[in-house]
Amino acid sequence: MAARFAQALPFGAELRVDGSTRFRIWAPSVVGMAVAIEGGPTLPMQEEAGGWHVAEAPVGPGTRYRYRLPDGTLVPDPASRLQAEDVHGPSVVFDPRAHEWHFADWRGRPWHEAVICELHVGALGGFAGVAAQLERLRDLGFTAIELMPIADFPGARNWGYDGVLPFAPDAAYGTPGALKTLIDRAHGLGLMVLLDVVYNHFGPDGNYLHAYAEAFFDEGTHTPWGAAIAFRRREVREFFTQNALYWLNEYRFDGLRFDAAHAITPQSALLELCAGIRAGVDPGRHVHLVLEHEGNRASLLGPGKFDAQWADDAHHCLHVLLTGEREGYYADYPDPAAQLARALGEGFAYQGEISPRGRRRGEPSGALPATCFVFCLQNHDQIGNRAFGDRLTALADPAALRAAQALLLLAPQIPLLFMGEEYGARAPFLYFTDHGPELARLVRDGRRKEFAHFAAFADARRREQIPDPNGAATFQASVPDPADTDAATLALFRTLLGLRARHLFPRLHGSTSLGAGPVGAAGVVARWRLGDGAELVLATNLAPHPVPVEPLAGPMLFETRPGEADAARDGRLPARSTVAFLLGT
Repeated sequence: MAARFAQALPFGAELRVDGSTRFRIWAPSVVGMAVAIEGGPTLPMQEEAGGWHVAEAPVGPGTRYRYRLPDGTLVPDPASRLQAEDVHGPSVVFDPRAHEWHFADWRGRPWHEAVICELHVGALGGFAGVAAQLERLRDLGFTAIELMPIADFPGARNWGYDGVLPFAPDAAYGTPGALKTLIDRAHGLGLMVLLDVVYNHFGPDGNYLHAYAEAFFDEGTHTPWGAAIAFRRREVREFFTQNALYWLNEYRFDGLRFDAAHAITPQSALLELCAGIRAGVDPGRHVHLVLEHEGNRASLLGPGKFDAQWADDAHHCLHVLLTGEREGYYADYPDPAAQLARALGEGFAYQGEISPRGRRRGEPSGALPATCFVFCLQNHDQIGNRAFGDRLTALADPAALRAAQALLLLAPQIPLLFMGEEYGARAPFLYFTDHGPELARLVRDGRRKEFAHFAAFADARRREQIPDPNGAATFQASVPDPADTDAATLALFRTLLGLRARHLFPRLHGSTSLGAGPVGAAGVVARWRLGDGAELVLATNLAPHPVPVEPLAGPMLFETRPGEADAARDGRLPARSTVAFLLGT
């Protein structure tokens, strides 16, 4: 029997077994809601307790509809599974069971086997374009891909963080069936598929919730995107819990990454959200939940909680060591080697300390396993939020970058790379949008203003050179070019990912830190007891000169250049090098 999946939603347009459709929306700010069927009648909705409105109609898949407010305004369904004409147009009744899955028995992979490649769907040519990359990524050694947000956004191109209809895959990327085909194909190749979801804000264009559900927002709590989403409300928490379950159960994603979770208030809502998701998925599946959280909240991580957090501390330390940059948040890393050592040994560099910029952040994290932390050298934020979208290939010494890449892929933490990093791409990844003229101007001017406090952009004429996010050329410059491949980098990643799969995957579960410390101004030595009792030793020196170390011994796992392991055994760590030893095997 064909496998077909659907997440039964308590709101939105739900098909009934008799072929009719039930429409339900939470609109506590208004009375007199109706469903406007395109080419058909406008049906008054019955009011239910708590601000709910419901109606049933003898219509089926493909029916276009909108909700009509008492003043005549037509709005899309906030739980729309499919939009016909972008975010302002009609929603479409959609049958999620129309898709037949071929690898329905896929249960996922354990988290310690994750090696993630973060991808922007639009830049790769939509869902079909991503599907075309899967075998290449699998063969190189990746075990997971992570899609930047796909929720329907205004226009034809966007980073994804301006989404306003979180249940509708953006039509610019392809159909819901094309997305399911992508995920099904990935599972057939042994790849997990993770999705970046945005529950902390809606985009500035196409969000109609304020018109009929003012209680969805907390006007007394402000975020960089305006009034906070009111997670204190049970209906709001349920909306996002159901959204998470929708992606996990109906689309069979293997996990979710929660964008800027520090902006969700109250923070207790995060663990409630996590618990609701855990309870709503088949316990036999490997489903992974990952936070982005500036607060370094170790108490949110661990068994029964979130699996991991993006560990920005490690990225920032490595970026300072590779580039010498010290402005902005990089000012919080005045001793990057020591802070990197702490991140390698304990997860977070900041565990409650006050930073040089006067911010206290973090909780003790040393008791957590290394796999609770996602390490990276680059991601969409750290490239695209630069004025010119510079990658490390344009900023760092090549030898030092190779050493850092080896550290990233051989450390027990979960490694994440950004698309193109695996083959040494030099093309930028810029911030891009497709807004109407007025909003486009505001976004362009606001972005250029953000860089005014950086020394390189103190001159207004320099700021004017920052690419216009709304320009089509900005997006085109961010599309990966297959010709932009460095064969040596590609070979290095193939080697490192092969070593990780063969030697670390079987041993990572149950591993513990044996300590880490700085060596010189730009080096670290870190040790871990792996799950089978073997000891992993990583020594990295990103400085342009050798540094003395306590002599290292044991079977070599990897060296960036021949002879580096012998030098480390003699108590000298060569310049811009990484050596790895695997003892007791």
